[in-house]
This record gives sequence, structure tokens and C-alpha cells, in this order.
Amino acid sequence: MPGGRLTHDERQAIAEGLGEGLSYTDIAGRLGRPISTVTREVARNGGPSAYRAEAAHRATTGRARRRRQPTTPAAAPTASVTHGRDPEAVLELEEQFTAMMVGTGLPRMTARVLTCLYVTDGGSLTATELAQRLQVSPASVSKAVGELEQQELIRRERDTGRRRDRYVIDADAWFRGWMASARQNAMLADFALRGAQVLGATTPAGERMQDIGHFFEHVGRTMIEAAEQWRQADAARRNTSG
Repeated sequence: MPGGRLTHDERQAIAEGLGEGLSYTDIAGRLGRPISTVTREVARNGGPSAYRAEAAHRATTGRARRRRQPTTPAAAPTASVTHGRDPEAVLELEEQFTAMMVGTGLPRMTARVLTCLYVTDGGSLTATELAQRLQVSPASVSKAVGELEQQELIRRERDTGRRRDRYVIDADAWFRGWMASARQNAMLADFALRGAQVLGATTPAGERMQDIGHFFEHVGRTMIEAAEQWRQADAARRNTSG
């Protein structure tokens, strides 16, 4: 059924389609599935270049098994913690969020850490808490938070009264990340324009580098203007609602 879970044979067909260089639209057409199903399946399991049918099927089976495992009364979260949320729906949200972040280019573990912070009501967790929630090694968490800090998508705070750091996601996270990307575009523009001068602005190679420089210069400037417009609109919205 189009709305049911993918079978092993369907995953094998996806892998074969990717190997043939087919688009997600073509693969979805072969299977009679929505394009979003194929896109999410591939993003969730390593992306187009790393997708393997066997590994994807094992991973999905494992997730389904974990969902079915009964939670002991002692470990069951209280209603005040879950806020009446459906655990199945929350888990599906986390998987979809992670798949979307992988689709933007984030490594899977980095995307999982970012997702974990976003769906946590407190908006902050220690490295130990992240490792426990994700059931991964502290080293994996350390590498992931390093990448997220570099992109300014999270920030580090010292845990009050304790000798450990907390990793925080807040309302300005995407603004900082966006601005970091804009600065990177500006650096690329400067480099390309300087490269054009080295190659000779009137030569084919120089003209090509000059075009690249102008492109990133325009994109970087537009990103900064859009971010500032958002910040002003967001501040006005908060003042109105407050």
C-alpha cells in the first residue's frame, strides 16, 4: 500500500534506481510511492551516495522494534514531562527532522544531536545526557557538537554549580547560523575576486572567477539583509504579542 512501510524489495529497487542515476521522481513512479517517501527514506539512511538497501532495512526494523518495546513503569515519563504527547508521533517527528537536516548536508550524527536539542523542552543538554538519549558514545557527541558550534547553530554554557558544559539551542540559533553562512559567502566572494585579478580579469578563467565572486557577493549581501529584516519583524511581533 502507498501509505505502508517500505518492503525490502522496495528498498532494493530504490538502491538500484540510485545506482542508475534516476531521480527521486522516477524512483517513486516505479514504486507507486509518494516522492516524499523516497526522499525521506534515502536521507534517513545515508543519502544518495551511501544508501544501501540491506542496511536501511535493518535500521528501520531496529527502530520499529525499539518502538514496540514496553516501557517499565519506573522508566515511564510522567504526564508533566510528556505534556500529553504521543511518543510514537514524537519519535516520527525526530526521524523526519533528522532526515531533513541530513538532506541539507549535515552528517547524520550531527543532525541527530541538533534534533535532540530542538525537541527537548529545556533546550539544553550536557554531553552525557546527549549520549544517553541517543545511545551513542561521548566521542560521537563531542564531534557532532563541535561541528554545530562551528556553524553557530548551538552555543556552550557552563552548567551552574557543576564542572560541565551544557549545549544550548535558542531562538537565535538559526539567525546565528544564517549569518555565519553569509560571512562564509563574503569570504568566498573576496577570494574569487582576488583570484580573478591573479588570473587576469579579461581571460576566460579570470572572467569565470569574477562571475563566481559577484554571485557570492550578491548572495551574501542578500542573506544579511533578509536576516536583519527577519530580526526586525520578529522583534515587532514579540512586542505586539507581549
